[in-house]
Amino acid sequence: MDELCQTPLVTSDDCDFDLSDDDLRAARTVKWAITPAPQVAAWVAELDVRPCPVVLQAVQDAVSRGSFGYSPFDSLTGLPQATAAFQAARFGWEVDSDLVVGCGDVMSGVGLALDYLCEPGPVIVPVPAYPPMLGILPLSGRSAVPVEFTKSDNAPACLDLDAIDHALGHGARTVLLTAPHNPLGLVFGPEELMALRDVVNHHGARVISDEIHSPLVLAGARHTPYGSLPDTAHHTTTVTAASKAWNIPGLKCAQVIAGNAADAATLRSLPYIANHGTSPLGVAATLAAYRDGGPWLDNVLVHLDRQRTLLDELMATHLAHLPYTRIEATYLVWIDVRPAEVADPVLAARAAGIEVSAGADFGAGFEGFARLNIGTSAERLTRIVAALGSAWR
Repeated sequence: MDELCQTPLVTSDDCDFDLSDDDLRAARTVKWAITPAPQVAAWVAELDVRPCPVVLQAVQDAVSRGSFGYSPFDSLTGLPQATAAFQAARFGWEVDSDLVVGCGDVMSGVGLALDYLCEPGPVIVPVPAYPPMLGILPLSGRSAVPVEFTKSDNAPACLDLDAIDHALGHGARTVLLTAPHNPLGLVFGPEELMALRDVVNHHGARVISDEIHSPLVLAGARHTPYGSLPDTAHHTTTVTAASKAWNIPGLKCAQVIAGNAADAATLRSLPYIANHGTSPLGVAATLAAYRDGGPWLDNVLVHLDRQRTLLDELMATHLAHLPYTRIEATYLVWIDVRPAEVADPVLAARAAGIEVSAGADFGAGFEGFARLNIGTSAERLTRIVAALGSAWR
């Protein structure tokens, strides 16, 4: 069953990416609201898609009920049970719902794990990294140990386990894992994750696994939750949400999946100010997504797989001189713009009418890179890459 759940299926519950630039600006979300016309937004990790109908209906029903107060305790929302059921159905991971703790968003969940479950000490961050993974560490009074991905014969990039081993041996106590990876679009296989587990166990360290993009694994790949591996429960905290897959980050509802009962008890014992929790609209949307949003998500995956193929064609036509990652998951593509020899890839793209994410935000030394969001319509992606072809010639 879990294998079938990861196979995109075309159903009658279609998804709609055919939105105009004006339609997207009217939604007033950050991706488009601060990108002035006629610029085209291809940066922040939001999908250019109309809302999933069952999620939209659930939020509208909650609004009609006046669900504007504080969310009740997790035990009364159904969120832990829905999260556990989704993990089992989609990935074959049998999660005890008593280990699921609601929080506002994934980064607040990462912060909770850092502050209350992890020992003091430096934190290993594989780079390039989702920028908040680097930004949160000073807030927790910790320093980052950036570890660049390495290459292998079987993958365009993989975790540098030797460097992680070295860093843990010299004082680092935690590894921040983003799986699937943003911005590289990698899906880590069980062998690679088990090798990481062995290194972490050797040093008595911990792993915080951000798995927010796990529902967005494309055809040909399979997500393995790090916490599902044997001998990881004592050192793992998983943080996830429906927010990326169903495009609802503004509704503020994420889930921390503790690896064991002691960690869950620690998180539940925290004073309210440490974890402001979820929003009632976010809970309503997430329940609908996890329980009934699968057909819509499957159609999103079909669309993103087609976008991946279209990008290959467009890159070959307009940007054949630039290396890029062919994503296995997400809708975010990492492009090496250094061969174009432009002084600033972002400014050059902006001058051509396209807003992309700056590589420098993902770690020191990545100034010559850019991240491109392909989670949009085929027509808009064609416009974007053609314009970038002029900017990064």
